[in-house]
Amino acid sequence: MTIDLTETTTGAIHDALMQARRQVGGAALGMVLTLIIVTDESAQYDSVRAASQAGREHPCRVLGVIIRNPAGRSRLDAEIRVGEGGPGETLLLRMHGPLGQHADSVIAPLVLPDTPVVTWWPGQAPAIPSADPLGALAQRRVTDAAASDKPRQMLTALASGYRPGDTDLSWTRATSWRSLLAATFDQPYGNMTSGTVSAEQHNPSADLIATWLAGRLGIPVAREVSAGPGITEVSFATADGDITLSRPDGRTATLAKPGQAERRVALHRRETTELLAEELRRLDPDEVYAEALARFAVHPVDEGTSA
Repeated sequence: MTIDLTETTTGAIHDALMQARRQVGGAALGMVLTLIIVTDESAQYDSVRAASQAGREHPCRVLGVIIRNPAGRSRLDAEIRVGEGGPGETLLLRMHGPLGQHADSVIAPLVLPDTPVVTWWPGQAPAIPSADPLGALAQRRVTDAAASDKPRQMLTALASGYRPGDTDLSWTRATSWRSLLAATFDQPYGNMTSGTVSAEQHNPSADLIATWLAGRLGIPVAREVSAGPGITEVSFATADGDITLSRPDGRTATLAKPGQAERRVALHRRETTELLAEELRRLDPDEVYAEALARFAVHPVDEGTSA
């Protein structure tokens, strides 16, 4: 069911939520976390939809925060959805005027007690997520450098302001690549001398993978620009010949190793729902991401040059 409230208060929202929960039969049972989404009108549909789908795996209370008309008078409008599209609850909170500058005071009373809090910025995010009032409420803070106008500068800023619990969907998009590459290195190979990561221009996932590989393997890793989509190839020069993992179509990759037949492996580009579900699965600090991000800030991999 859906309840619309205009010019309301957090108390009225809480009462309406309790009423809706009674009518649909205790939807709060089993909710494991609160997900705060900081977005705008243009992106709220897609982000809330992704959160609702991810909520089938992680039942949660979704609090969508939309700041509107900062120069107007203070007003809070709410849209409450219970029992629609998933086992959790969704609240869209539109804050007008100066109220938007104190969104945390509205959100804090609506957070589920005794459960983790995750704050997600699907669009432009603060350079220091933990210093943002809504980020300070959370144990886990999710950004997306790919949504920034300048992804590489955003990664550098996130590195400077990193706190345990921060993560970025650019790193999450690289999970499948990192898993395949790690499995590849489990097999014997000749002395490795260099590597190359090819991807479309301004792809922060490729930047992080190149930095991660350079740090873990202790070799120079070049970042080259391709036509995409996303990351298209990761290759390594070894004493026995080149090892290449190529994915030109965004769906299936081909692994070529010296002296072995080529193998095809599934490596599809994942939707936001899958990325978000992965992040909600892990709420402890991601130390490997922190290491890769810190190394990128110190040794950025320029597109077309080696690390």
